[in-house]
Amino acid sequence: MVMSSKLSNDIKAEALRLGFFRCGIAKAEAVDEKTTRMFRQWLDEGGNAGMEYMNNHIDKRLDPRLLMDGLQSIVCVVLNYAPATKIPVGEYQLSAYAYGYDYHDVVKSKLHQLASNLHITNYKAFCDSAPVLERYWAEKAGLGWTGRNHQLIIPQAGSMFFLGELFLDIPLEADQPMQNRCGTCEKCVMSCPTGALASSKGDSIFDANHCLSYLTIENRGPIPDEAARKMDTNIYGCDRCQEVCPWNRFASPNNIPELQIKGELLEMTKTKWDHLTEDDFKRIFKNSAVKRAKYAGLMRNIHAVEENDKQQKS
Repeated sequence: MVMSSKLSNDIKAEALRLGFFRCGIAKAEAVDEKTTRMFRQWLDEGGNAGMEYMNNHIDKRLDPRLLMDGLQSIVCVVLNYAPATKIPVGEYQLSAYAYGYDYHDVVKSKLHQLASNLHITNYKAFCDSAPVLERYWAEKAGLGWTGRNHQLIIPQAGSMFFLGELFLDIPLEADQPMQNRCGTCEKCVMSCPTGALASSKGDSIFDANHCLSYLTIENRGPIPDEAARKMDTNIYGCDRCQEVCPWNRFASPNNIPELQIKGELLEMTKTKWDHLTEDDFKRIFKNSAVKRAKYAGLMRNIHAVEENDKQQKS
């Protein structure tokens, strides 16, 4: 079967026209042995914390061809979410990826549009919505490398990107992976307030049990006292491992309308957050990824930060 270089180029050009920052293509095949071994070890050691869904469909995570009959190519895209405007310093903070509309919907909508515009009818579109090792495939598609902060890093652009995939039963011209360019830098490891990141023999280890993003979003139980004391003003997520990454000095603000911060979020003060009602939560975070934490989870986070603030002042 002849690979289509013209269609490969057309897909990339249309992806850029739709607002994706970059687009690459990988050949669909089983995940390599090293990644398979590391992923299974991470699960065996409980690095996924309470994210039990990571234990589901492992066979499909490690071989995407089980997700779609006849899968030949994986089109990988990235969408910039670096904010143009940020929540004022001193106020309660949300991770920048949650400023705008829910990224799952934004990225998948653009992927469906990409397929439609090129008259591709047999495909599957994913954005953090299926058992897919997204960073692995973005690496294989030549978009960047996985840094020690476990984010995809794009040279001269940074790591503030959403990832998405278009699965196709068409043999396309694949791109070449690039080398990891983190070098000896461990700023992300050193800056993690809870020690969720660590380096071992050149590989980066991530333990979700200690990650503030996991604890304030996915976690449904109480936040451990030691971790709660490290939250500072973060009530949803944590961007510290990205903020210190030298590659993010190249980040440019995104211009995607759906990803711009909502005016009501900019107007929120600590007092308003402390008195947030469930109706307020539903209104402010309609069509937002913050719904993942639920009202009870967000209020738990706010109370933890508030309690820390009181203890520091006493």
